[in-house]
Amino acid sequence: MSHAPSQPGEWFPPSGRAPDDDADVQLFLFPHAGGTGAMYREWAATVPATVEPRVLHLPGRWGRGDEAPLTRLPLLLARIGEALEAELDGRPYALFGHSFGALLAYRLAVQFEKEGMTAPSVLAVSGWVPGEDILAKQRAVPEMSDDELVAAVKELGLLPTGSVLAEELLRTALPALRADFGAAAEYLDDGAQVSCPVVAFAGRSDPLVVARAMGVWADRTSNFVGVTEYPGDHFYLFDHAISLQLSLQQLLQLPT
Repeated sequence: MSHAPSQPGEWFPPSGRAPDDDADVQLFLFPHAGGTGAMYREWAATVPATVEPRVLHLPGRWGRGDEAPLTRLPLLLARIGEALEAELDGRPYALFGHSFGALLAYRLAVQFEKEGMTAPSVLAVSGWVPGEDILAKQRAVPEMSDDELVAAVKELGLLPTGSVLAEELLRTALPALRADFGAAAEYLDDGAQVSCPVVAFAGRSDPLVVARAMGVWADRTSNFVGVTEYPGDHFYLFDHAISLQLSLQQLLQLPT
């Protein structure tokens, strides 16, 4: 099935706060599987004026619900790459990806480097490592029933226990979740490295990724900054957004 190209603004729309054309750095945020830009509004509200946050909005979800989700990883990376390139304006930029978003951010950094484009100043990855143990779990998701998938997402801590409304909202996001997990299942690790600094973040109680496994990223760059662990599960980052942002500011050598 073919998909008509989308305008760059649909992929990385403005954050909603005041224009950030004078910010020193662009920060592109890549959400988890099934995630939407709406879930990362806190980032836009708390990052300093020196940083312009832009959140990836994929087809088939918030703001783009009339578009079919992209289920093939090569096509997805190509479309995001085109949109990201169109957003770059000469300022330094950083990529932050959580879970499925970390996969996307990493592969885009690899892609840009191969094409001779300006590399990100920092690649920040969270809740995902390019290992076969993680891929095996991702490949199982497309075969799950709706009820099994909802139960699996609950185990990740995405839904408050007993929240009927939240579960109903989650069920509306199942097509996007399946699309993202299907794309992730196509990923075959080639050990590709990037030249930019890489920093990793993890939740200590993440049921998907053991925090110490994030050290694998040291093999993907000659400039590995290290791993920072936070209390929490797979979605620890929503409770520690400001601390994460402070770490990124320091790496980008911005005023704190």
